[in-house]
Amino acid sequence: MPLAIFDHDGVLVDTLKLHQDSWVEMGRETGVPITAEIVLKTFGMTNAMILRMLLGESLADAEVLAHSDRKEAKYRDLARGRISLMDGVRPFLDAMAAAGALLAIGSSGVRKNLELTVEECGLHGRFATIVAGEDVTRGKPDPQVFLLAAERAGVAPADSIVFEDAPVGIRAAKAAGMLAVGVTSSHDEAALREAGADVVVPDLSHCDPRELLARLGQSGR
Repeated sequence: MPLAIFDHDGVLVDTLKLHQDSWVEMGRETGVPITAEIVLKTFGMTNAMILRMLLGESLADAEVLAHSDRKEAKYRDLARGRISLMDGVRPFLDAMAAAGALLAIGSSGVRKNLELTVEECGLHGRFATIVAGEDVTRGKPDPQVFLLAAERAGVAPADSIVFEDAPVGIRAAKAAGMLAVGVTSSHDEAALREAGADVVVPDLSHCDPRELLARLGQSGR
């Protein structure tokens, strides 16, 4: 049985502006030098990777956790009641499941954020597994998040498709040996193609589940 792994932010839900606002507000309060442009550039990376990029690799784990918790609490305050699935997501999830695929989420986001989306968008029971940032020790472009999703779902990487909006996520999918579908919600087609995307679409309404599943048997990934 094949597996479809969805990134969260920018694929299932359009949350870029919410993350930008919460990062910038946290930065104002704590002195972390982050801007909306930096958030866009680092979209898809773990909070720890972003914070150590900005504040130095020697930043203590306790400080990383404190800054991260503060930022994510702000995100959930902003997002609650404002989250909705992106165009085409719900019918595409239905179509992939009807075509025989298992569904999963593989995200750098924290689990509470993913659970908020599942709750507010009525997605309980839709996913075979949800892998969050807390579940991995290496962030994208390392493939750990997607390999763990496949392992937990009991599906081989070669039988898995990843849906991603960020170049780091596309590179992670390709490093995992998976088919990579880029969604141009936060980065343009050229950036996603350069990262290695096999297919690029504006949103999931432009995807044909059976066509994608048919590509899983092809070599060259």
